[in-house]
Amino acid sequence: MADKAHTSLISIGELAIRSGMAASALRFYESRGLISSVRSGNQRRQFAREVLRRVAFIKAAQTAGLTLEEIENTLASLPDQRTPTKQDWEKLSRSWQGLIQNRINALTALRDQLTSCIGCGCLSLKSCALYNPEDIAKTRGNGARYLLGDKPGKLQDQD
Repeated sequence: MADKAHTSLISIGELAIRSGMAASALRFYESRGLISSVRSGNQRRQFAREVLRRVAFIKAAQTAGLTLEEIENTLASLPDQRTPTKQDWEKLSRSWQGLIQNRINALTALRDQLTSCIGCGCLSLKSCALYNPEDIAKTRGNGARYLLGDKPGKLQDQD
């Protein structure tokens, strides 16, 4: 029985090879609570084979555009921190559709506005009279506000 339990565990090296992930990334995922290991007698990390599916889930979610924080929250929503099943994946991936669509919309807006903004020659959203008159974007905080999906009219309406 102990042999069966022992063979159901894989080393971090084997997990790295089989998942296509660097061992350092797996250790990082573990530090974030995305995956977990047990320690062998010589204190080496050992992972249950089902962690391969969990890593595949993480990679798929990242490919879909989710942040690690969003993935953490998703995995934390599963009972007993279990590895997502096919049914879990179907349910969770449906719940991401709005998030993904919002990102598609933001990227489409970025694509459509980028050439016209840079094309005017001023090369500055701070001084752009069309998109940011009197630097009103600064009231929304640091970062590329218009590139994140805010519209100039929204900023003016809030003042």
